[in-house]
Amino acid sequence: MDVATRPALASGEFALGGDLRVRRMGFGAMRLTGPGIWGPPEDVDEAIRVLRRAVELGINLIDTADSYGPEVSEDLIRQALHPYPDDLVIATKVGLVRPGPGVWVPVGRPDYLRQQVEMSLRRLRVDRIDLLQLHRIDPEVPVEDQVGALIELRDQGKIRHLGLSEVSVEELAGVRRMTPIVSVQNLYNLVNRTWEPVLDYAEREGLGFLPWNPIATGDLARPGSPLDELARRRGLAPGQLALAWLLRRSPVMLPIPGTSKVDHLEENTAAALIELDDDEYDQLSSLG
Repeated sequence: MDVATRPALASGEFALGGDLRVRRMGFGAMRLTGPGIWGPPEDVDEAIRVLRRAVELGINLIDTADSYGPEVSEDLIRQALHPYPDDLVIATKVGLVRPGPGVWVPVGRPDYLRQQVEMSLRRLRVDRIDLLQLHRIDPEVPVEDQVGALIELRDQGKIRHLGLSEVSVEELAGVRRMTPIVSVQNLYNLVNRTWEPVLDYAEREGLGFLPWNPIATGDLARPGSPLDELARRRGLAPGQLALAWLLRRSPVMLPIPGTSKVDHLEENTAAALIELDDDEYDQLSSLG
């Protein structure tokens, strides 16, 4: 295992659903789009380089969604990486529509979800989506109808595993009474741990937890702060410490930091090589 050139390997592995092995340090492809997660990126060539470099660094979990762009992120992934490496897992999401830049609206009508899965299959040029996540539960549509549409597609062989995004413990447990769920993707980082109960539930139940916005540090990284001082002492970026903390926080944690620049990608992925001692981990834990 050459972690010097493929640092993501140092993050360890997690088996989604018990059979889909991914490295715990992944990549989130949302930021590859234009401002407001709308339209193409300013530098398409750099976006392509980011995706290819992610694979070179040992990352084999790329998280995207039909609404990123919309469609742009999935198109870029196909353009950069198809035909895909055998071990590459592309996780995508459906259930949000985009009326404009920075605007996200849940739509969970079964016919819409089925249509979007079919379009993602076409854009990504795959016969089956390894991990399909419901981006949001639409409060205007019975959850049984939303999940039922995805179960049908899984039964047809078009989806391998199902996941949920931005859900409570009660919602997650309720859907699991209908069908197996292998992962949950909620907002979680060093400074925002609102969904701590969901992470604890995922750990107890052996579900993968994909924290979105994983390297937010906010005021914790201000000059002279404890995080800033620890980062300076270790010769690291504050975001690297935030990622290292996440990886140690739970064995089911699958961070998916995103970026549109190769240099930042390399910096983020190198966080998998960082070993926090007990004092450093406790210090970081107390900051949130």
